[in-house]
Amino acid sequence: MEEAFLLNQTSVVTYFQLSGLSVSRKVQMAVFSMFLIFYVLTLVGNILIVITIIYDCQLHTPMYFFLSNLSFIDVCHSTVTVPKMLKDTWSAEKLISFDACVTQMFFLHLFACTEIFLLTVMAYDRYVAICKPLQYMTVMNWKVCVLLAVALWTGGTIHSIALTSLTIKLPYCGPDEIDNFFCDIPQLIKLACTDTHITEILIVSNSGLISVVCFVVLVISYAVILVSLRQQIFEGRRKALSTCAAHLTVVTLFLGHCIFIYSRPSTSLPEDKVVSVFFTAVTPLLNPIIYTLRNEDMKNALNKYGRKEKKDEKFKSIGC
Repeated sequence: MEEAFLLNQTSVVTYFQLSGLSVSRKVQMAVFSMFLIFYVLTLVGNILIVITIIYDCQLHTPMYFFLSNLSFIDVCHSTVTVPKMLKDTWSAEKLISFDACVTQMFFLHLFACTEIFLLTVMAYDRYVAICKPLQYMTVMNWKVCVLLAVALWTGGTIHSIALTSLTIKLPYCGPDEIDNFFCDIPQLIKLACTDTHITEILIVSNSGLISVVCFVVLVISYAVILVSLRQQIFEGRRKALSTCAAHLTVVTLFLGHCIFIYSRPSTSLPEDKVVSVFFTAVTPLLNPIIYTLRNEDMKNALNKYGRKEKKDEKFKSIGC
């Protein structure tokens, strides 16, 4: 321990080198094109959802309030990693400073943990709406919604500060290559010049436990919802099932990654990068697709604004 500390004083790592997704130039260009398309579609899709919810009064309900939060988080979550990865595909050395690496980890876990809490809150919202419809607007009033939003953002911030603090306290004095295309805690702590066993246990008990517990709560919530849907009429049941199916798809994709990465010790597996791609680039893109294509209210709102834009253009063309 003392040797590692002394070594850290004479040879402190100030930059890390990211391995990226591939060393092949052709593969990197293909990855650049794919990620650029994914990122642009993610921005356009999620921002469109937020704008639609803000301007359509019929969507001013708790469910769409939380959905707009989800879209905002997805934009931020994707922006934390994808632009840097796109830039690195054109660089021979994929370097990132220690401070930038820590910042990237902080915001990555802030948005990821906040989204986990948000998905849990959205499941509770659907539970109240379907199982207790007469009490829905009383239980999920706007004051409660705002308090829940503040709570989940606060929880995500506390979680991220805790994990980042554990990481930056470790000495980094030797290896400097991170086996991924962005900075994340499991890959970074493997480079520390000290025993990280206790740190790994704390990370698993923090991130891993949050992911597993929230996933179990979500599965139980939707199981209760599905049981209660058996007593509803067909049309109401079909709409509720469509909404719940969309939520379950997002939950499975997002929490599946969190459980896979953070519920085990910091050992590298060949599947880690593939899972990370889905986590950072694919899932934020799937959310607007899932919630718009499977949601009649969102499709109607988008169609309404599409028709309104056409009418405005028509009036301008005839000089009205």
